[in-house]
Amino acid sequence: MLMRYVIKRLLYMVPTLLLISLVSFAIVQLPPGDFLDSYIATLEAGGGDISAREVELLRQRYALDGNVVTQYFVWIGNVLQGDFGWSFQYQRPVSDVLWGRVGLTFLISLASMIFVYMVAFPIGIYSAVRKYSLGDYTFTFLGFLGLAIPNFLLALVLMYVSLTVFGQSVGGLFSPEFQDAPWSWAKLVDLLAHLWIPVIIIGTASTAGLIRVMRANLLDELNKPYVETARAKGLSEGRLLLRYPVRLALNPFVSQVGWELPALISGAAITSIVLNLPTTGPVLLTALKSQDMYLAGSFILILSVLTVIGTLISDLLLAWLDPRISYE
Repeated sequence: MLMRYVIKRLLYMVPTLLLISLVSFAIVQLPPGDFLDSYIATLEAGGGDISAREVELLRQRYALDGNVVTQYFVWIGNVLQGDFGWSFQYQRPVSDVLWGRVGLTFLISLASMIFVYMVAFPIGIYSAVRKYSLGDYTFTFLGFLGLAIPNFLLALVLMYVSLTVFGQSVGGLFSPEFQDAPWSWAKLVDLLAHLWIPVIIIGTASTAGLIRVMRANLLDELNKPYVETARAKGLSEGRLLLRYPVRLALNPFVSQVGWELPALISGAAITSIVLNLPTTGPVLLTALKSQDMYLAGSFILILSVLTVIGTLISDLLLAWLDPRISYE
């Protein structure tokens, strides 16, 4: 039954991904003009000049002389062969531009996700079990603050306080002396010393949201008859809590996997720009602004694939966690 369900979902993924790739590429092409138009405008703004012959040669070089449909089929055909195309802006293959930043992006996002779950899970349980207590009100207040304050604003405040009070800049992931240095134990220690800042900033809003979700779902489960029945049978409070209501209240946590998987690669673009983090988020933003279509389209396609895979994983985990869910 499980294998049949997985195969069916995998087959559904094929047309879904093709449709997503088509829509993604069309969205990248929606603004008027193309990368070459943006390049010429930037060149002229800087006082430069370019002839019509050079423009035509550049259009042929970058394969911009065809229509959108032709460009899409050329791109998707190459992608299916493992070639994501050429980045006009970086003058490098798209794969080199993306994979060069994926490692640090994955590290930051994974650490942020671990931080979110480790903090939100116990606090959400505590707030539900000790509802209307001083601790519950305190965490509720902090949760609302976390949801209300944008991550980039929190980053700006932290950078200002760190610079004015402690005289230390918190931007970037490395100290200046380790920025371009080869990997070593000292560089790894320096990375870990800087890592906690973006982890806390990026994880704040998600932590606050999951605390509220966990509290609300657990409160709902604690009021159901099966809890009273288990308690009447003499089951200890701690064992009862973890065995039944907490397990069912975990559904929102598990369903988040479908969105957390692409987040591991995309990173928080605006926060990364504010903190000067070498992640993939700013690369996507720059590619969209300059209409670097192969880079932007490939990036969006990768995120779409990860979203579909993450949704499949979360569905399987939910079916395993909650016996009320059927594969049919």
